Parts: sequence; structure tokens; C-alpha cells
Amino acid sequence: MTGSTMTAIKHALQRDIFTPNDERLLGIVNVCKAGKKKKNCFLCATVTTERPVQVKVVKVKKSDKGDFYKRQQTWELRDLTVVDAKDASKENPEFDLHFEKVYKWLASSTAEKNSFISCIWKLNQRYLRKKLEFVNVSSQLLEELPKAEESVPSGESQSVAGGDEDALEEYQELSAREEQDIEGMMEMCEYAVSNAEAFAEKLFKELQVLDGANIQSIMASEKQVNILMKLLDDALAEVDTIEGKLSSYEEMLQSVKDQMDQISQSNRLIQISSTNNGKLLDEIQFLVNYMDLSKGHIRALQEGDLTSPRGIEACISASEALLQCMNVALRPGHDQLSAVTQQQKLFSELRDTFARRLTNHLNNVFVHQGHDQSSTLSQNSAELTLPKHSPLHRDLLRYAKLMEWLKNTQREKYEGLSRTYVDYMNRLYEREIKDFFEIAKIKMAGTSKEAKGKFGLHGSSGKLTGSTSSLNKLTVQGSNSRRSQSSSLLDMGNMSASDLDVADRTKFDKIFEQVLGELEPLCLAEQDFISKFFKLQQHQTVLPPLAQPETEDTDGSIPSRMPPQADHRHSLSSEKDMVRLMMNKIFQSIEPELNSLIALGDKIDSFHSLYMLVKMSHHVWTAENVDPASFLSTTLGNVLVTVKRNFDKCISGQIKQMEEVKISKKSKVGILPFVTRFEEFAELAETIFRNAERRGDLDKAYVKLIRAVFMNVEKVASESQKTPRDVVMMENFHHIFSTLSRLKISCLDAERREAKHKYTDHLQSYVINSLGQPLEKLNHFFEGVESRVALGVREEEVSYHLAFNKQELRKVIKEYPGKEVKKGLDNLYKKVDKHLCEEESLLQVVWHSMQDEFIRQYKHFEGLIGRCYPGSGITMEFTIQDILEYFSSIAQSH
Repeated sequence: MTGSTMTAIKHALQRDIFTPNDERLLGIVNVCKAGKKKKNCFLCATVTTERPVQVKVVKVKKSDKGDFYKRQQTWELRDLTVVDAKDASKENPEFDLHFEKVYKWLASSTAEKNSFISCIWKLNQRYLRKKLEFVNVSSQLLEELPKAEESVPSGESQSVAGGDEDALEEYQELSAREEQDIEGMMEMCEYAVSNAEAFAEKLFKELQVLDGANIQSIMASEKQVNILMKLLDDALAEVDTIEGKLSSYEEMLQSVKDQMDQISQSNRLIQISSTNNGKLLDEIQFLVNYMDLSKGHIRALQEGDLTSPRGIEACISASEALLQCMNVALRPGHDQLSAVTQQQKLFSELRDTFARRLTNHLNNVFVHQGHDQSSTLSQNSAELTLPKHSPLHRDLLRYAKLMEWLKNTQREKYEGLSRTYVDYMNRLYEREIKDFFEIAKIKMAGTSKEAKGKFGLHGSSGKLTGSTSSLNKLTVQGSNSRRSQSSSLLDMGNMSASDLDVADRTKFDKIFEQVLGELEPLCLAEQDFISKFFKLQQHQTVLPPLAQPETEDTDGSIPSRMPPQADHRHSLSSEKDMVRLMMNKIFQSIEPELNSLIALGDKIDSFHSLYMLVKMSHHVWTAENVDPASFLSTTLGNVLVTVKRNFDKCISGQIKQMEEVKISKKSKVGILPFVTRFEEFAELAETIFRNAERRGDLDKAYVKLIRAVFMNVEKVASESQKTPRDVVMMENFHHIFSTLSRLKISCLDAERREAKHKYTDHLQSYVINSLGQPLEKLNHFFEGVESRVALGVREEEVSYHLAFNKQELRKVIKEYPGKEVKKGLDNLYKKVDKHLCEEESLLQVVWHSMQDEFIRQYKHFEGLIGRCYPGSGITMEFTIQDILEYFSSIAQSH
């Protein structure tokens, strides 16, 4: 597009679009959108004529229907952020303008693009002064504007880059005073408006006259100017003089400044020295306050009395002070001071000396206590009690703080003391517990004299000979015939529970409870003492005393203030485990002794396992509530397993004896022995297990036993030859039902209902089978009648059959007159009496059931006669009232 064409377009746009909006067009470029079909439009840079000036970029497009232009889109120049010319070194007509989004344009020529970008830069510099980024734009284009203008054609340069913009820069608005002067001159000249050229010529001539007057005035004042110049020269000379004086003053002040700097430096050094002296004093006071041990404390550590309470208190105070001095947090550099090193060496020597004295003293106490014979039971064997160690514990607890000090300073000696205490207390407790259990066994077996005869006791202290295994071979000899076979309740093949001495069981229960009651406080007291004395349950954790590697420095130097990191990995539970380990070593004889006592009790009477199960369960439950992981809880739990195993063995043995029971083939069976013994077992077990914690064990045993009883009752009933099977089942299940109903054992409710059902069924079966004998022919006759009816013969037509006519019926009825019926019932009563046993007292129950069944059959026969032989007048030769009298008189006569 030529320059003249662009100029014409510019004037047209100014006239039609921008002048009506009070805007002036300063720059224009012919563009189209990059990458799209070319639709030419113009980007115009404009400013408003009103203040404040607003600078805009306007997109103008030529209308498709005419030659006029219309404004399409407007942007404020202040919203422009980036101008991207794409390439600063090569000619490229593309450029981007970044407003709220990026607009990509393609100019008709590179010259137009550069002229427009230059106009944008000038407008920003003049009106906005904002930080506008020009990318890929030549610096010459932005700085050397005349050169840029030369490269633009004359028409374009005049219209876009020059012209109006330069005129805009030279234009200055007239002030009010200037406007008044111009108006005054124009009023003085009549043709100022009508003949502007004459008015301008006049003004020019007047200007020339004024310029000449100015030049003459200047030439006339040359003398005054010379005088003024001379005065100025004098003034300059005077200024030089004053400057010289000021220079001398400045030199003097510089000297004073140097002196003041020296004084300030001296003051600063003095201040630093004072501060250092204060810090040194603080360090000295810190070391004196925290690393100085009094002479009294040193004397207590070296030779303090460890036997008297006052001496122990003094040693505790001295040891705490020593530990505090050793653990003081030294500041950097303290360890280089010789005084600090000497103090640390002194502290190490005092620590070693006192640790050695304390260890020797406590070792002597432990050894003396371990060899002490005064606390054994042999001197007082009549009492089943364990010696109390509370005085020893009370005396030793005075050293608890010293043990804690030893634990924190001399771990090796602390571990050695722990091992010594465990070793010697193990010896002491082993003697005491052994004597205690020997006395318990003697009391359990009988008097001391009888025990010697039975178990081979010897010696003044009454010690038992033999091991635990030998106890299992013991046989207890009774003093009368009731105990001559065996004292076990569950030895069902030879004896009943009534033969057992209940007083002996009560005595055993009391002895066993006394044994547990003595052991429990003994273990708890020892465990509490170990925790307090050896400080094994504090929040600060340590390695176990009996399994810990040595951590003390071999050169005797003070250990670090904090324990090694390995010490911190043990939690509180680890310390409880350590307490349990020490308790296990001290009381390692308790569990085997308890097992031996349990074996003896079980051998004396296997029913003792019930007592022991209840007692052990209660004590285990109590111990677990206090501390589930304690030594006592663990040990009693292990023993409880043995007791439970013995209990299960007893139940299994009882079931085995049920299976092996044999009955006599010549006598009636009656109530089976194992049924009676189950009743006795349940009665006594309910008494023992009342309010027990382990009721579930007994319930499981009940279920096993009752199922075995049911199975073996049916087995014996099937094998019985003398007594009918129904009688055996009826009597024994009636006995079982009565027992379960009386004891109200909730876990056996289903078995109770089953026993009742079996009893009822077999009672009915026995009654029905027995009643067929007194009226046998009559039964057969009416069974034939019922069979004919069942085959489809009408009831009123049965009498027409030869075998069942009225004559045959009368013939059968005549064979059973009342006298014969009573005789048959009497024989039946005698036979039932022979079948039933006296213990269960079921004869009258069975007899009454037979009466009811006989009457039911009588009514059934009467009904058949009435239906099959209507109008015959045939009746039985006895009535229901006769039947009642027969049954009653027979029962009374026997």
C-alpha cells in the first residue's frame, strides 16, 4: 500500500471515526490475523483531546457493503503487557500484542509494523511510563527514531511517525495572560481579522523595532557590565580565600577526628576486656558451684557408716551430690582446664571407692541372710506357715537410693549385687519352701507319726524321702475297712462316694488353701521388694542386670552423662520381665513343689482335683487381676494346667470305668452303680464349684459324663438278661431325671429333658408289654376284629364272620371272669415287683400306669363290642369299678 493511499485512509479515519469521539489518530498499520484467511483491517494508535489523555489501540474494519469504516474493537494501552516483534534482526511482518490474551497479527509490510511499534513505544513513554515489555524489537527502533523515520516512505513518515506527533510535542497551550494580550492587540488593529497578512506584517515590523531597541540598550549598558564583571572577579578571589581557610579548618578537624577515633578504639577495647572478665568470672563461679564437693560429703563417701540410719542418710546425700557433680553439663572448653580434669579424676576415685564399700557391705548382708538357719521351719514343724522376710526387706530398703546410684554409676557392680542377692535368696527360700511343703504333705497324709510309717520319713525335721515320682506310687492305707480298698471317689468299680471320709477332704481343702495363702503374700512381698530395691520399674529403662553387657570404661574415667542409646530401647515391660526372671531364679522350687503336692493329693483321693481346680483357678484369677505378667500369675497358671490335666484324667477314668462295668446275670439290675456315682459326683461338685471362676471346666465335664452315662445305661439295658430292657432304662433314666431336676444344673437342661423323655417312653412300653399277659385271648380276639375292619369289613358286619361271631365273643369273655382277672393282675403285680428295684420306688407309679392302661383297653374293648355287635347285649363280666377295686386291693395286700 503506497504512502499516498495510507495518508488518504488516515484522513478518512480521522474524519469519520475519531474526530466525532474527540480522538486524534497518531499511528496506523494495515494488518490481518496471522494464520487465517486474509481479511484486512487497521490497527490505530489514538489519544483523546481532553485531559486526562487516554491512549487506546483501536481495530478498524472496512464495511463489506460500502466504502465507510467502522470501529470493531478497542483496547486500553495500559492493558498492553508485551509487544513481540518476532525477529529483531530479520524483516518479518508478524508481531504479537499481549492484552488479556495474545493477538497475533501480520502487517502489510515490515516498515509499517516498525513504525506502529515505534509509535506505541513513544506514546507509552510520554503518557503512561508503565513497564511495557518489548520482545524481539531492535533497540535502534526504540532509541534512534530519526533513522527509523528515514526508512519509512515520506508519506508514511509524515503521517505515522512524524507530523502530528512532533506538532503535538511542540504545541504549547496559551496562558490566560497571553490570550488577553493577543485580544488587546487585535482590538487595536481594525483589520486584524479582515486582513490577517497586513496584521502579521504590522506585528513583524513592530518586532523588528523592539529588537533594535534591545540591541541599543545592551550596547549602552557595556560600562555597567564591565563593572559587574570586575565585581564578579573580586568575588571569585574572595571565594578562593575562604576556600583556603576552610581547607585549613578541615585539616584541623581531621586531626581531631583521628584522635577521637583512637579514644573510641581504646574505649571499645576496655569494654571488651570488662565483658571477658565478667564471662570468666561466670565460668569460674559455675565450676566452683557445680564441681565442688564438700569435705563432709567426701568423708561420708570414703569412710561413712553403712550400718546406722544416720550414716546411711549421709552416704545417700553424698552420693547424690557426687552424681550431680559428675553429670554436670560442661560447657565447650571446660574439659581442657587442668582444674576440671583434676576434679573429674577425684570424682572417679570417690565413685570407685564408695561403690566398692557399698558392694562389699551389701554382699555381706546377702551372704549372711542366705546362710541364716533361724528362719527354717524344722524348728517349728507344727505350724504350716512360711517365715516373714519383712524385717530384712525393711532394713535393705534403706539402701534403695544407694542401689539406684550404683545402677547409674557402676553398672557392673550393680549387676554383681543382683546376682549375689538372687543366688543367696534362692538358697534361703529353697530351704524354707522345701520344709514348708514337707509339713504340708505330712499334714495332708495324716499325723506325723502315721506319715513316717507310710512314706518312710526320717530325720528330726521330718523331711520326706524320695522324689515326686515316688509319691505317685504311694498307697494310702486306711484305719478301717471302709478305706481298705481305695480312697478315691472315682474308683467306681470297688466303692461308693459314701465310703469316703468327708472330713479328710475338708482337711485337704483347708491345707491346700493354706499353702496357696502362704505362698501368695510371700511372692508378692518379694516381688515388690525387688522392684523397689533394684529400681526395676522406673521410667528410665536399663538393660537387665543379669543379662547386660559391661559398659563401664576400663580406664576409670567418668561415663557419659546420659546412658548409652542401647539402654533406651528397653521399655517398662522389659523391666517387668527382668523382675520376673529374678523371681523365677529365687523361687525356682515353688512350681515343682506345688506339682509334687498336687500329685500327692491326687494319689490320696483323685476327687481332690476338684478342690484344687477351684482353689488354683481363684488364685490365678486374683493374681492376673493384679498383674497378668507377674511371676505369681505365671507360676500359678502353669500349676493350674497340671491341675486341669489331673481333673480331665479323673473324668476320663470315670468314663472308662463306666464302659468297663459288668452286671450280674442272676440278679436284677436296678440302679446302675455309675448312675449313683454320677449323682454323688454332681452333688459334691456343685458344692465345691459354687461361685467358682472356672465353672466352664465343670460344665464340659458334666456333658462328657452324662453322655457316657446315657450311652452305658443303654448298653447295660441291652445286655441285661434278668431284668427287662425297659425296666433298666425306665429306672435309671428316672433316677437321672430326678437328680438333674433336684440339682438344677443349667448346662444339662437338654439332657434332663432327654432323660425324662426316655423314662416316659420306656415306662409306657413296659406297661403295654406287661398288660398283654392277663387278658391274652381277649387281646388276640379283638386284634382279629380290628384287622378285619382294617381290611375293609364294616364294623356291624364283623359278627357275621365265623371266627368273630357273637358265640365266639361270649366264649372268650367267659374265660375271663372277675376272679380270673384279679388273679392274673395279682400275678402281674408279683412279676413287676420282681423286675423293679426297691431303691427307685417306682412300683406304685408303674402299677398306677398299668391301671390306667388296663382301663383304657377295657374302654376300647367295650367300644368295639358296641360298634361291631350292636344290640347283642354282650358285656364284660367285670366293670371299671371292679378294675379299680382289683388294683387297689392288690396294691394294699402287698
